[in-house]
Amino acid sequence: MTPTTEPTPAPAAEPIAEPIAGPRAEGAAARADAATVRVRLDLSYDGTHFAGWARQPRLRTVQGALEEGLERVLRTRALGLPAPRLTVAGRTDSGVHARGQVAHVDVPVERWEALPGRSDRGPGESLVTRLAGVLPPDVVVHRAAPAPAGFDARFSALYRRYAYRIADTASLRDPLRRTHVLWARRPLDEEAMHAAVQPLLGLRDFAAFCKPRPGATTIRELQHMSWERPDEGPDAGLVVASVVADAFCHNMVRALVGASVAVGEGRRDVRWPAEVLGSRRREANAAVVPALGLVLEEVVYPADDELAARADRVRALRMDEEVADPALPAR
Repeated sequence: MTPTTEPTPAPAAEPIAEPIAGPRAEGAAARADAATVRVRLDLSYDGTHFAGWARQPRLRTVQGALEEGLERVLRTRALGLPAPRLTVAGRTDSGVHARGQVAHVDVPVERWEALPGRSDRGPGESLVTRLAGVLPPDVVVHRAAPAPAGFDARFSALYRRYAYRIADTASLRDPLRRTHVLWARRPLDEEAMHAAVQPLLGLRDFAAFCKPRPGATTIRELQHMSWERPDEGPDAGLVVASVVADAFCHNMVRALVGASVAVGEGRRDVRWPAEVLGSRRREANAAVVPALGLVLEEVVYPADDELAARADRVRALRMDEEVADPALPAR
């Protein structure tokens, strides 16, 4: 069983040296409506001890840990500035990991410019270094830089790619990866699993594979889904899913993997996942695999001059009539 003890936070970083001092500095810092710079953050985290990305009262979350770290490094509370608020590309669920997560935060210009202090580092490198001193060891910010005009970590994204890893033989059950690889009870037929999910590709209503949320659409474009058993590399011998979509609704990937596993174990016919999709109805006993095997591997964005237009298009509500008939080939 996965231990529940939370990691010990790293020691705090030294405070930022202020570029100006006295009443003039205090007056400038107190302006809550000061100009801001939008900063893109590229980060990774081990989701084992987090209750998901989104901040929740009295729960340990990735957003909460990162926003608290930003508040300490930028000293926004001490200076009477608004607390940092993050927008993320993928709101991962409890226990889900991320290797290639992307978020953005709007930082007051004077705080951004103050980050290097007396060092010769730039603000982005300084922010990464200072966050490493205050964040817990299961969250790492790899890069921080001013975002291009029109960038929105959530709405500008072209697609998100997740991977799910399963060990289906005793020889592949590595206890050092037990929080990142699902241990299956039976051998899996990865070729049948791959064939079963191909009819699901395209723009569809994935209501049958999503946990319903009031006011949230279940229409998504599943751009790619494959199952394979690599011959080499760190995943050699494992059964690995690669899942790509413009966005995912709640529990969608884990439900797709659960349906695939039912086929791979021989409990369901290869045509069953497509039949479930066509029903557009989530069953009460829908198979959803544990979160531990799921990793957000990357988020991909268009060229800089297309970011704003992409964000505007994605914000527009998709309608049912845009959905392809599940019986038709994916477009």
